[in-house]
Amino acid sequence: MKRLLLVLGAVLLAACSKKEPPPEPIRPVLSIKVQALDEQNLGRFAGSIQARYESNIGFRVPGRIASRNVDVGAEVEKGALLATLDPTDQQNQLRSAQGDLARVQAQLINAQANARRQQELFDRGVGAQAQLDIAQTDLKTTQASLDQARAAVDQAKDQLDYVQLRTDHKAIVTAWNAEAGQVVTAGQQVVTLAQPDIKEAVIDLPDTLVDQLPADVVFQVAAELDPRITTTAIVREIEPQAQSATRTRRARLSLTDTPPGLRLGTAIGVTLSSAIKPRVELPVSVLQEVDGKLRIWVVDPQTHTVSPRDVSLISRTDSIVVLTDSVKSGERVVSAGVNSLKPGQKVKIDEDSPQ
Repeated sequence: MKRLLLVLGAVLLAACSKKEPPPEPIRPVLSIKVQALDEQNLGRFAGSIQARYESNIGFRVPGRIASRNVDVGAEVEKGALLATLDPTDQQNQLRSAQGDLARVQAQLINAQANARRQQELFDRGVGAQAQLDIAQTDLKTTQASLDQARAAVDQAKDQLDYVQLRTDHKAIVTAWNAEAGQVVTAGQQVVTLAQPDIKEAVIDLPDTLVDQLPADVVFQVAAELDPRITTTAIVREIEPQAQSATRTRRARLSLTDTPPGLRLGTAIGVTLSSAIKPRVELPVSVLQEVDGKLRIWVVDPQTHTVSPRDVSLISRTDSIVVLTDSVKSGERVVSAGVNSLKPGQKVKIDEDSPQ
């Protein structure tokens, strides 16, 4: 009996010594929510809204500018007066040409009278043929001189009209290159006019970037003072050679549409982006290498446990890794302490983790 009691005691003692293993502690971790990228940002550049069509015009005659009738920024209609020259020289030329015309007209009257007189004498048989021929020749010569004098008067009138610089289309004045009192030559650039109907974005791009632009590049255009005013644009033309001082090439972009806020001269910011296959950028600390394979730890939002997932690497720097779409937007991955995790381990997301 005693022996039986000893055996039962030993059994009870052994049963009491078997304790349940303590639960594995919940491990606090840093994590980050994944946001997949489907566009590649190629940079942001400053530019302005300009007219596609501009014209530099000047006077068709030389002279001293007497007045400037409009300022930069003014909207002018077709035929509007922009500036005038001192018309003194042209007025004198017109008066001189009109005087020559009057003189030739008087000469023509005498030549006509002389030709009639010589014809009458010849018809009565008392005039010589030679005298009649001379009179008729003088009449034709005077008639030709009259035509020349009339042309000279018309030309002088045109020259007088040319002292007024007028627009030949609706436009906006964007620049003046001469001031009142300045003497200009015929054809010298005086004012720049822009046609406001068609606008485009103008930016300077680095020469090295231009050669790398994909065919499907998209330009996002936004006003600098009001970023809510936006539109998109495509390349219309790019200068074939870079500027020697800045090593940039000017690009002109056709706007998809033109919001009212994008007026001529508006300062803009242009962002370049290109569609790419979905990819993910994460801090390099999310990676764990096991047996030559790369993996990350994904947090299950329902059970708050982690599980490993193999990933493929696109590129890597000292701080950033770019992964394929093996991890989706919205998933949360552990961003620190990956080497001490186990599959199925419960974790607590740190409150400072990005949401």
